[in-house]
Amino acid sequence: MYKSLALLAALLLFAAPCWSDESAPVSDKPSLYSSQTVKVTAVVEAINHETREVTLRGPEGNATSFVASEEARNLDQVSVGDIVMAEYEQSLSIEVFANDGTVPGAGAIAAAGRSEKGEMPGMAAIDAQVVTATVEEINIEANTFKLKGPSGEVKEYVAQDPENLKKAAVGDLVVITYTEAIAISVEKATAE
Repeated sequence: MYKSLALLAALLLFAAPCWSDESAPVSDKPSLYSSQTVKVTAVVEAINHETREVTLRGPEGNATSFVASEEARNLDQVSVGDIVMAEYEQSLSIEVFANDGTVPGAGAIAAAGRSEKGEMPGMAAIDAQVVTATVEEINIEANTFKLKGPSGEVKEYVAQDPENLKKAAVGDLVVITYTEAIAISVEKATAE
């Protein structure tokens, strides 16, 4: 999967990110959700099936070349003029909950898949990490708070929005979720 990310990196050279901040549903506890999505389309300008070198031309006319790994299944299906589409998304959510006795922890999950043999190349992958921490201290005058993380370490932070300190309480659970997702597909060029 990581070698497939070389294709993503090449495609991302053609795109500019778009950030979107959305407020979570109204709650009496602080929360934040932020995401960034990059979508890009490129055209296969050249391909050498023996060496697996591929050259893509982006929407601005810029070109980049790379060698597709053996993990890039079905490269023999790709021809000059085919369209490569990629979408990459990062998201971050931070939510504060009244704690029911949960101790800080961390976890991760990842999943990936790719097209079946004989189909046009494509892949999708997602990686999510969740970290929980407890609020150890709130100092409204200094606009700071301290969190105790999964390792037991306590760190101090400055609040972005001082009003959130008034909505949180010592002992609350802070859940931080970071997700990255990618999807890449190749479509045959349409006949003109």
